[in-house]
Amino acid sequence: MRYIGAHVSASGGLEKAVERAKAIGCNCLQLFSGSPRVWKRKDLAEVSVSKMSSLRVESHFGPVFTHSLYLINLASPNPELLEKSLRVLKYDMAFDSKIGGSGIVVHLGSHLGAGWEAVREGVAAAIREIIAESPDDATFLIENSAGQKGKLCSDLAEIAWLIEEISSPQLGWCFDTCHAHAAGYSLMTAGDEITRLGLWEHLKCIHVNDSRDDFDSGRDRHDNLGQGNIGVDNFRHFLNLPEVLDIPLVIEVPGLDGNGPDAANVEVLKGYVE
Repeated sequence: MRYIGAHVSASGGLEKAVERAKAIGCNCLQLFSGSPRVWKRKDLAEVSVSKMSSLRVESHFGPVFTHSLYLINLASPNPELLEKSLRVLKYDMAFDSKIGGSGIVVHLGSHLGAGWEAVREGVAAAIREIIAESPDDATFLIENSAGQKGKLCSDLAEIAWLIEEISSPQLGWCFDTCHAHAAGYSLMTAGDEITRLGLWEHLKCIHVNDSRDDFDSGRDRHDNLGQGNIGVDNFRHFLNLPEVLDIPLVIEVPGLDGNGPDAANVEVLKGYVE
């Protein structure tokens, strides 16, 4: 059985996220632990998980991922921003553990022109600190970026370096198809590069998104599946590689009505993997 999921709202309670995902045909999901655009987070002691846990058991629901907020920059030279980033990521790791999640998906940020070599040791140290101060069953997943100027981990070799350098069972990564396309990775050959870098065993989640922009554009704009520039054959090739068959697939698309992931996109994804 393939795990097919979507990013859904948890407004009204965590169990509502499961209900929304199930309603559009999903058996796994991704959510935010709070607003993705503000630092403030609810006291973890006030986060109720019992209804969500019961619903997941009753419906044999699969993995739940947490997406980190968009303000994070683990390469920031600003001590205040770095401290805020560390604090919210430690919160998300504790949140992941509390909800029985499968990992937090993180955009690491930007080197702001300093270059990867100048910031990588600091980024690695930050991730080590987050993992060291988190529950043992929480997982930190690095997401590949879309090739925008300065963004960390558009180059999959940077993800490979961090995973090897940190060497923790609590560290993995998430592959986004739109970001890969925008950064110059064809889905026809991306699997070969992942093999070359030894990254398959660390890949825990795949974001399946089409792209509004051309190949190697450096622009991160998701499109509905089949309506963008990636191409059906490319999706089918990558998503049916033997290494991908057991990895949860999560869509983060605009939706046909502009209100986010919907049943129509879920059906398209299911068609890609049948």
